[in-house]
Formats: sequence, C-alpha cells, structure tokens
Amino acid sequence: MQTIGLIGGLSWESSAAYYEGLNKGVQERLGGLHSAKVVLASVDFAEVTAHQQAGDWEAVGAQLADAAKGLEKAGADFILLCATTFHQVYDTIAAAVTVPVVHLADVLAAKCQELGISTVGFLSTAYTMENDFFAQRIASHGLDVNLPDPVHVETLDSIIYNELVFRVVNPSSRRRVATIVDELWDSGAQGVILGASELSLLVRPEDVEVPVLDVITVHVEAALERALA
Repeated sequence: MQTIGLIGGLSWESSAAYYEGLNKGVQERLGGLHSAKVVLASVDFAEVTAHQQAGDWEAVGAQLADAAKGLEKAGADFILLCATTFHQVYDTIAAAVTVPVVHLADVLAAKCQELGISTVGFLSTAYTMENDFFAQRIASHGLDVNLPDPVHVETLDSIIYNELVFRVVNPSSRRRVATIVDELWDSGAQGVILGASELSLLVRPEDVEVPVLDVITVHVEAALERALA
C-alpha cells in the first residue's frame, strides 16, 4: 500500500472527510484491521485565506508548496490537495516535489467520462467559479462545463464560508442549493460537480433530480485506486 499525503486544513471539516473516506475505503477493500497509510500537513485556514483575499497567490503557493515538501519528506508516495479553490496554485505545488500531485479536476473529468456525462454543471466558491483555472482544466478533457447564473454565485459563496466551514447546515440553504442544482439540470447539465468540498455536507442525492459528483468522494476513490494498485 502506498502512503497518501494530504494538504489539509482548507477547511479542516473537509480534511476530516478525506481522512474518513480513505480509511473506510481501505477497510472495505482489504478487510480486517487495515487502515490507510496517510500523512497530513494541516495548514491554518485563516492564514491562507488572508493571503488569498489580499490577492497574494505567491504567498499561498509558497505556503502550500512547503506543506507538500514536508509530506514528501514524511514518506508520501503521492499528494492530494484537499481544496478545490487552492488548485489555483497547483503548478507551484507540483513543481516543489518529485512525487505526483493528483489534480482534482483531472479525476473529476475521468469520472464524468466513465459515467457518460459530456455536459456537467459546476458549483464552487465565488473565486473558483469567477476564474477559469479549474473549469477550464475539466473542459480540457473534452467536456462542456456549465456554471450557475451569476446571481447565485455570491449565495453559494456565503453558504460555504459562513455556514458549511463551521459545519452549520441550514435547511433553507439546502433548499436554495438544491434549486440551483436543478436549474443546471434544466439548462442541459447531465450531472453536477459539487466543486467545493464542504458542499457535500449540504447536498444529498435525494434532494435533487440530477446526478451529483462530490469532489471528496471522487478524489478519495482515485487515491485509493492509486494507493492499492
């Protein structure tokens, strides 16, 4: 079994879901007392977010690259960045280490292709939806990516940063996001990517008509396949 490196803390809630998913997955596949070999570099979300909000992506990249270097030194065979938005500095992180850094957009695109999805909706933080670094990476695999109406972008961002990162799940927010997902379905999306890891706390498959792809589940599945190959 290979050792999986996690850059986490972005937020810690989603990092915990990664850790749980990896260990449950190993136990299901190997049985007995088996658990995942994981090393975690957990950064201070407030520090990284402050750099992001100031537009200092160089500082964000440097901090997360340092985390990746620490994971490699600790024995990680490959690395996952446990946050969609911070894939903005993926190239900086990947260049800092010699082990692979598994890009979330690539595994999401592969999952869409596996499911026969050619047009996919994408929900995430405002920054990730308003900049094309992530959606374009998905589209580079031959997929069409639909974004929500701009009026919904700030709503989603507020729900993520003011509720979900604190593990607050409001029924009214669940209904609002379900409506946004269904609008993407009506616009032609054959599936919707929950492109902020915290959204999986809110959106349940039974709440919406369209198939949803949870970034944590898809990233974890790809990591398990690699680690146990």
